[in-house]
Amino acid sequence: MSVWQWANVVVVFGGLCLTAKDSINLGEDVLKGSTFIFLGSAMHGLTYVMSEAVMKGEHKLSVLQNNFVQGSVAASVFLVWQIFYTIPHFNEHIWYPMQEAGTTVWYACILFGSFGVANIVHSITFFHTLLHFPGGATSAGVMKGLQAVFVFVLTNLLYCNKIGGTEMCFSDSKFVSLVTVLGGVLGYGYATQMATATVVEIGDKEEIETVHEATGLL
Repeated sequence: MSVWQWANVVVVFGGLCLTAKDSINLGEDVLKGSTFIFLGSAMHGLTYVMSEAVMKGEHKLSVLQNNFVQGSVAASVFLVWQIFYTIPHFNEHIWYPMQEAGTTVWYACILFGSFGVANIVHSITFFHTLLHFPGGATSAGVMKGLQAVFVFVLTNLLYCNKIGGTEMCFSDSKFVSLVTVLGGVLGYGYATQMATATVVEIGDKEEIETVHEATGLL
């Protein structure tokens, strides 16, 4: 990565950190929550790198193969959870709340089905980005930051003054975070494009020199 790519990664990270200002007064366990988020983000980022590696290694997987394997593992873990926890607590945690909310079985199935389709599209797009987009895992992580700040806008439209507290509403710090992250993502994209163009240009020059040497022109 070039210096400009690193600089814009730092800008994106700093923009996301700006939202911590709104979280300070939300509870007494902010430090504990922040620690969990840091560790979880590091582990999540590691899956980016590992996913990219298995699709670019000697015995590489295709985008669909990687999506199927990871989806199967996740579904298996969820299935175990459903068997040992959800089913024994089905009435109190699912059936009674559904009746109170007026949610029918068909409507619940549509919601879960839509959620599943959205996850499939998201996963295929994500793995395609890791494999084909310049920068791979790093680029995917940077764009994930953009996704995070756009959630602020949707949350404000859907949930502000309807569900939860002030954390659901847009704020000055969230606006600054949105603008900062957006600027960092655009800057990273431009820097990545320039870095890729430079690598291609150098590669073309080396190829030309090799041809000239082979033909005795140099």
